[in-house]
Amino acid sequence: MGKQSVFNPGLEGVIAGETEISYLDTDAEEIVIKGYDLMELTEQKTYVDLVHLLLHHKLPNKLERTEIESALKYNQDLPQEIYNILSSIPTTTHPMDALRTGISALAGYDPELNDQSVAANTSKALRLIARIPNIVVNSYRLLHQQKSISPNQQMSYSENFLYMLTEKEPSKHETAIFDQTLMLYSEHEMPNSTFSARVIASTNSDIYGAFTGAVASLKGNLHGGANEAVMHMLLHGETKTGFSNLIYEKLNKKEKIMGFGHRVYKKKIDPRAALLKNALFSLSEKRGKQDLFEMCEIGENLMREEKGLYPNLDYYAAPIYYLLGIPIDLYTPIFFAARSVGLSAHVIEQHANNRLYRPRVHYTGPRHLHP
Repeated sequence: MGKQSVFNPGLEGVIAGETEISYLDTDAEEIVIKGYDLMELTEQKTYVDLVHLLLHHKLPNKLERTEIESALKYNQDLPQEIYNILSSIPTTTHPMDALRTGISALAGYDPELNDQSVAANTSKALRLIARIPNIVVNSYRLLHQQKSISPNQQMSYSENFLYMLTEKEPSKHETAIFDQTLMLYSEHEMPNSTFSARVIASTNSDIYGAFTGAVASLKGNLHGGANEAVMHMLLHGETKTGFSNLIYEKLNKKEKIMGFGHRVYKKKIDPRAALLKNALFSLSEKRGKQDLFEMCEIGENLMREEKGLYPNLDYYAAPIYYLLGIPIDLYTPIFFAARSVGLSAHVIEQHANNRLYRPRVHYTGPRHLHP
């Protein structure tokens, strides 16, 4: 290694690129998205507004919002061959692997696959954002020998996604909360899956390849999967006392408690979790499930007192999805579906101002050996 080289395990704290997309300002407790505070956007706008912001660099006016909503509806359907492929994979396939397969197969049906201009990439991104919820839901249904379900063209993007997940027409309150979860999962600077997508895109690979790699990255339990683990833990605890005892038991065994701690938010609660905590309170009251909210609050207080750790987004997203009636195995695929807009923005930005990622290593093996 040269004298000026520094090795940071996991690239922690290393600036790996420049972007105009987003930034985590931990001092101000702000997630900046194209100049806006994500918390304010989540409380005042919708996921479709965010799609327009990240793909077209500004919030939409009324006409533009109608146009992009219409474009998303127009592109929701999948080629029949994709359903055939998803029907042929083993029923033991993990939902994230099914999602990865669906996205990879879909690449061959895109006429602009190898056109990496900003205009073509934006069109491909819109098609992916529209179709990924369909792949998420129907790959899962086909894995469980259920009939596929078609998108409802009369519903908004988030309303339709939730309808397909639950087979029930959601209320406005349920749709609004689900939409907030999508917004909060949408973009988060440079986590592993985004970095993976940008590394792949930097080779001049297409957006479908970048997304396929990002799915594989998000499948790992150190990045995705925490929301599912949180819900299993809550169900295992059953009661407030049981949940408290379960956490103490895990702490005594030095086991990792999923839903707590973050590589960026180390001294304060993830602001996204704070917003969803309020959403869970509202939803649990309407459902008469205040005990679930109270369990979560007990766990939050206990982990802060015992370990100085704070909840991340997954901790409060999990019980919200549970109360909405969404199968637990789909929590991480939903995370990816929501993140598809952020990934799209990063791939477009990478292709527009590309530099191949090619880092060096700190070699620790032997030298001067001879055969």
